[in-house]
Amino acid sequence: MSFQRNQAFQGIEEVIVGGARIARLDLAETARLMIEAAGRPARESGPFYLTSVNGEVLARRRASRDFAELVDRADLISADGQPLVFASRLLGARALPERVATTDLYPLVAQMAEREGVTFYLYGATEEINRATYEVTKRRFPGLRIVGRSHGYLSGEELERKIDEIDELAPDIVWLALGVPREQEFVAKWSDRLGNVKVIKTSGGLFDFLAGAKKRAPKWMQKAGLEWAFRLQLEPGRLFLRYVTTNPIALLLLLRHTH
Repeated sequence: MSFQRNQAFQGIEEVIVGGARIARLDLAETARLMIEAAGRPARESGPFYLTSVNGEVLARRRASRDFAELVDRADLISADGQPLVFASRLLGARALPERVATTDLYPLVAQMAEREGVTFYLYGATEEINRATYEVTKRRFPGLRIVGRSHGYLSGEELERKIDEIDELAPDIVWLALGVPREQEFVAKWSDRLGNVKVIKTSGGLFDFLAGAKKRAPKWMQKAGLEWAFRLQLEPGRLFLRYVTTNPIALLLLLRHTH
């Protein structure tokens, strides 16, 4: 497959970290950009596509050219990993200002969206987690319009009907929490059917954290780039093999392909 990057965000400074081009924006700037994009008329070419990169994504991007193209076609790529920030400071000509974790970005965007009338749609995770995310968000931001939500385990005709439903609801921002690489594949497959959507933001495990199903690492571990170790302690069976196979590759990529 082959994609050509949309140039809608041409004015944003980018740096190369681990071989990926990362927007040199902080959390507040990224949130503001999302709100501004959500306020524009829907594009004929489909929604603005925003995604994030961490160590796992860097390793997957290196291993698969198809996946690399799915990531690289995004209108905006954020650094959702503290090691990327460290690498940019130590090895890059221009440092990233901070980590733009989707879990930290979401409440900033929600606060702005509540004030400015921007609408959300929540897609992904299980029904229980998705519903809890909706309820938590509405309690914290009661004026925010969430025009719809759906769990992420749809396929076939059911999924096609859901895509049509989302497009008819015309949310400004779709938060897409399917995990890597499903959410990037979703964007590639369905963007042309979502012509009334303004922005899609891939969100990984965002809903699990918002719903309280998973805990985030203490702030000091996040700032030290050790969130992966905290998560490994909580879920060794699920994460051990992933981290053993991706962390060394990501480290080499950060050392060799950051400038």
